[in-house]
Amino acid sequence: MSVFLPCYNERDNIERVVAGAVEVLQRLGIDWEIIIVDDGSRDGTAEVADRLAESEPRIRVIHHEGKGGYGMALRSGFAAARKPYVFYTDGDGQFDMNELPLLLERTGEADIISGYRRRRRDGWIRRINGACWSFLVQRVLKFRCRDVDSAFKLYKREIFGRIQLCSTGAMIDAEILARATRLGYTILAVPVTHLPRRAGKPSGARPAVILRAFRELFRLRRSITGR
Repeated sequence: MSVFLPCYNERDNIERVVAGAVEVLQRLGIDWEIIIVDDGSRDGTAEVADRLAESEPRIRVIHHEGKGGYGMALRSGFAAARKPYVFYTDGDGQFDMNELPLLLERTGEADIISGYRRRRRDGWIRRINGACWSFLVQRVLKFRCRDVDSAFKLYKREIFGRIQLCSTGAMIDAEILARATRLGYTILAVPVTHLPRRAGKPSGARPAVILRAFRELFRLRRSITGR
């Protein structure tokens, strides 16, 4: 399994998240690699990531020279993955790596195992925005998935050899799911724990990020649905 961690300014989180991932993967006894995708961080995340890679040959780091956006970080991770299954979660530590086996044990039932947050540990405005956004993108792009933007998903790597991704921002999860389901790939939703952020600041709710996502959504509608 390839595990990759997109991160931007997560200096105070990434070492703990990587350590948790290594512990779980070792316990599972599977062939694994970890890819840290540093999306142009300016807080020292890059240096921490490089140090982690030096300590373990199965950890690699991809550095973006500048901030390319969440979609670009995910695209880099999927492109770099070498194993038959690809799992990703954000480098902010808001998911419990010990729950990765919950997804892995269901791989015989679907092509994409998507962890949905049984209880979101975000403020009420962020939760409302997330629910409205999820409803909108599923209606516009014609697919179904509980908790579209949950950053705790496991994919068959072969999917990414058959789809060409365009999103550079927050639309990336919806684009992957929409394109994959139109090719006949299936999605299974599994409940997982969502944790409060312990350090750092989220960037997904900034007005510029939201505006960019809406632009991408309606640009992708024609590309994906032909309408």
